[in-house]
Amino acid sequence: MLACLFNYLVKYISFFHVFSYLTVRAIFALLTALIISMLMGQKVIDWLQKLQIGQVVRNDGPESHLSKKGTPTMGGILIVSSIMISVLLWAELSNPYVWVTLFVLGGFALVGFADDYLKVVRKNPRGLIARWKYFWQSVIALMVAFGLYIYGKDTPVTALVVPFFKDVMPQLGLFYIIFTYFVIVGSGNAVNLTDGLDGLAIMPTVFVAGGFAIVSWTTGNVNFAEYLNIPYIRYSGELMIVCMAIVGAGLGFLWFNTYPAMVFMGDVGSLALGGVLGIIAVLLRQEFLLVIMGGIFVIETLSVILQVGSFKLRGKRIFRMAPIHHHYELKGWPEPRVIVRFWIISLMLVLIGLVTLKLR
Repeated sequence: MLACLFNYLVKYISFFHVFSYLTVRAIFALLTALIISMLMGQKVIDWLQKLQIGQVVRNDGPESHLSKKGTPTMGGILIVSSIMISVLLWAELSNPYVWVTLFVLGGFALVGFADDYLKVVRKNPRGLIARWKYFWQSVIALMVAFGLYIYGKDTPVTALVVPFFKDVMPQLGLFYIIFTYFVIVGSGNAVNLTDGLDGLAIMPTVFVAGGFAIVSWTTGNVNFAEYLNIPYIRYSGELMIVCMAIVGAGLGFLWFNTYPAMVFMGDVGSLALGGVLGIIAVLLRQEFLLVIMGGIFVIETLSVILQVGSFKLRGKRIFRMAPIHHHYELKGWPEPRVIVRFWIISLMLVLIGLVTLKLR
């Protein structure tokens, strides 16, 4: 919106030419989302408290979590709103990739909202029945996958980029639809599983989004893409605005979500953030990079899969509790220690992921 306005005003005032630079708009997108989330955070918390929308705590979880009962949840509304407003203000709205990411962000947020609403407002401990939750996530993911396949069939848009191999970029064909579906839905649920401690999920999300901001900038630039031996994708540069908006909204939310949290993001936030990271990875053709940079999300998800599989097959548990962050809590680690150490690991994985772009 503002990008279009400044493009018009530059005819009369040359100063506005500065906003034609992607990096400038990306910085303003970050600041806009950050300011909105910080200014509106307390108001959202007060509103949630007024509606008595409080966290439901598992009885079989760590005892330290019992004190969190009643803490306002569904704070993801703040994150999603901040991202959307910032992107609509600073992105080129003629870019189809911008609308694809907003569609996934909003769609997954609605699914998460329905789940949270049933849990904390209707007091239904099951929330949205699992099959319906996955059904609606699948509908959103498949709609996007089919659309992207039709748009980019037999072009770099549907090729698979393999880390460390500069000449290995096979066309996926119809498998692209299935692959895209699993990346989006898998990413959404992986972040959802990670969101179990104060600030645990939001900072890895910020780190990964920051990493993807760099990747989108290079992928959307012919010279950088050629230098790094990654496919140049026409509309991908504008995804830098989306990534930086995620960073800003995430940091603003962390102001209130840091230990001890004043608000939790809930499924409305975690599903939306995971879904949007998944679609960004798909659009940039960097799905494997998401696995590396989002390694914390992968580890958390695998810990649940291994725990459930081991218990069903052997009748024994591998971890004291899954996801794995609860395992370390039950081993005696204070919650802040678990959180910060996971943050450090996440930052390291993002840096390793970025290095793989050059090691090809």
